[in-house]
Amino acid sequence: MGAFERVAHGALDHAELIALGIAPDRVIDFSSNLNPFGPPPAVRAALANLDPAPYPDRSCIALRTILAQRHSCTPEHILVGNGANELISLIAQALGAPEAVSLVIAPTYGEYEHASRLMRMQVAEVRAQTDESFHLSDQALHNAVQRFHPRLIWLCAPNNPTGTTLSPAALRSLADACNGFVVVDRAYYVFQRDLDDLHDPLDALAPSNLIRLYSLTKSYALAGLRLGYLIAQPEIVQRIGRFQPAWSVNSAAQAAGLAALADDDFLSTTLPRLWRVSDDLYAGLRQLELHVWRAALPFMLVRCGDGSAVRRRLLQYGCVVRDCASFGLPEWVRLAPRRPPENERLLAAWKEIV
Repeated sequence: MGAFERVAHGALDHAELIALGIAPDRVIDFSSNLNPFGPPPAVRAALANLDPAPYPDRSCIALRTILAQRHSCTPEHILVGNGANELISLIAQALGAPEAVSLVIAPTYGEYEHASRLMRMQVAEVRAQTDESFHLSDQALHNAVQRFHPRLIWLCAPNNPTGTTLSPAALRSLADACNGFVVVDRAYYVFQRDLDDLHDPLDALAPSNLIRLYSLTKSYALAGLRLGYLIAQPEIVQRIGRFQPAWSVNSAAQAAGLAALADDDFLSTTLPRLWRVSDDLYAGLRQLELHVWRAALPFMLVRCGDGSAVRRRLLQYGCVVRDCASFGLPEWVRLAPRRPPENERLLAAWKEIV
């Protein structure tokens, strides 16, 4: 990836659909890892009652206060951003440096590398392999730290797109071994099956050089509003926050976040449903004799020879999946389960093209 190349993402590309003569409202998006049973009803009510005239609270204090209670920290430990993407960029700007090493645990989300290259950092990679079930040993991670002496380490746990994860103890050990900063993206933490507690155990284990990223847009289905936050030591939060534009998080996103967090039943009700539809979709794909990989998360990878070609063919049937070439996995596509009738439509389309 060049320093100024755009990062490939999932979601509908409206320009692409218009060029193909396909109406966007006729397409089902399986390429975005979102909770298909959201957003919570209170979110729509909060948006309907929103006065868009005043400037938003530039400090997001109400949202930070609620999040601090959930993570057993203070609001000074939290920075809210215009989605995790903004926070990734801010971290690289604040803590990166030209020629310093940015270590990416791959295959993973492309914005980590992109933000690092924009800061003229040297990007190193340690990569999990398909034939090893996308697993990296603790020793392999520690060897990479000793070899590269990174200023920044980026890893997603649980990981996008593979669904693999690392234990809190392994993350703590990695941070202890690093003289720089370890950025752990926890955007998908709550999606794991049968969690005894939705609270992140890293709340009690996080060392001082660990920066954690969270997203409210995926679990609560707020992607159109862009809302994420990071947790770190207050001095690190202040350092990163200096690079954030004023009013970065708009009033609609803040109102939606507060409404979503106030619904104590939403995640505990919808996440088991999400896993049930994931199980059904997984079984349906296997019945088509497809090679399906699924780990700690409800979304899955399908090995299909030419991911780009399969994406194009499914698109003609009104279904968008994520081509994984940008992850370095050109033989695979990623797909996220949706509601049962939509999943049945995807299975019917796939049956036509196999």
